[in-house]
Amino acid sequence: MRLPDTLACVFSRRNWLPVIGLVALLLFPILSRAQSLTLFEADTMVEQGRRLYGNKGQAAVQDWFRTLESAQGLAHTAQLSVVNRFWNRSVRQAEDRDVWNQTDFWATPLDSLGKGLGDCEDFVIGKYFSLISLGVSPEKLRFIYVRAQVKNAAIAHMVLGYYETPTAEPWVLDSLIDTIKPAGERGDLTPVFSFNVQGIYVPGAKPASVNQIGRWRTLMQRMQNQGFTP
Repeated sequence: MRLPDTLACVFSRRNWLPVIGLVALLLFPILSRAQSLTLFEADTMVEQGRRLYGNKGQAAVQDWFRTLESAQGLAHTAQLSVVNRFWNRSVRQAEDRDVWNQTDFWATPLDSLGKGLGDCEDFVIGKYFSLISLGVSPEKLRFIYVRAQVKNAAIAHMVLGYYETPTAEPWVLDSLIDTIKPAGERGDLTPVFSFNVQGIYVPGAKPASVNQIGRWRTLMQRMQNQGFTP
């Protein structure tokens, strides 16, 4: 299924099970290492933005840091809004094959800002690390795969969920809209499964353990090379 005007990341129906396996492979190293992510090497990241993506990349990274600085000390609910708006205005929706010439590529926040393009996973990654850097606990955040109803089409999509408590209704940070709403007010989204540092969650099933896949380090290595300090 394809969403007109590339407004969301798209998977075919036959790819749902491979996607589950892929995310299980990719997500745990990101989240487990991110728990200790408290600092950015700002000078390194700004220089990497300039080196990889020119003046535009440098300016985008600097804008990101200014936004994070402005959000320091705010309540988490306010930080969610600041971060969601920033990423939604800074990155334009595009598919991996058009941006990276790959079927599935998880970009670092710097890459997404440098390109100014990304799919739904890239928005979630950028928002996730932004909130972690502001002191939001990783346990309060989940990467959530959903079916989204857009323009009379059901498409596969990813959003970021914020849970104030483990049993609370999540607030949804979505690349398709700037308004953050509780999940109960997003009738256009049907959850399929979600992940956080504690496991894999599928509606109607018991949480499944997420086991670390040691052979996969590419994303975190790229992030560290670009100036993330775990």
